[in-house]
Amino acid sequence: MNIFQWIHRLIEVRRIVGCRLRVHAFRLSGGRKIDPKCLFGRGVRIERPWLASMGARCVLHPDVWINIVNDTASVDIGASTFLGRGVAIEASQRVSIGRGCLIAPGVYITDHNHAMGTGTPMFEQPCIAAEVEIGDDVWIGANAVILPGVRVGEGAVIGAGAVVTHSVEARAIVGGVPARVIKYRG
Repeated sequence: MNIFQWIHRLIEVRRIVGCRLRVHAFRLSGGRKIDPKCLFGRGVRIERPWLASMGARCVLHPDVWINIVNDTASVDIGASTFLGRGVAIEASQRVSIGRGCLIAPGVYITDHNHAMGTGTPMFEQPCIAAEVEIGDDVWIGANAVILPGVRVGEGAVIGAGAVVTHSVEARAIVGGVPARVIKYRG
């Protein structure tokens, strides 16, 4: 092994140690349901970490933001789930993500939205929330958007850039704006 390989190995060990230390910092700030075997990249933010639950071997790449907006909301992420750079999750009720999911960079998941009635200014419209549930073994492509009330079935694939407004069946492959079924996994 040459000197460059040793240097690369040392840098990699330093990075992993930093990722583990960030997990422990969130656990110390109240996130007791975050498994210590998770890895968090730089810039990961979790608002109200005591309301977040993460299984073993979850990986949150840099700049992931989990915004739990009130004390009655929760975010649950299953074991071995990967969240790419810049993923944003906002929960005012509940967002649940299953085991073994792959969530690509730039994905936005929310369980709430503003009402759009007439006669009242937009900033005074009430917030309408509906839980989001993503099953096990789901792949969500880069920059996709998952909106309130959506349930994504086990093994489904959400195409890059899709806007998911309705529930997705298990093993379905969806894409587009709004997302619609393209085909099913074999």
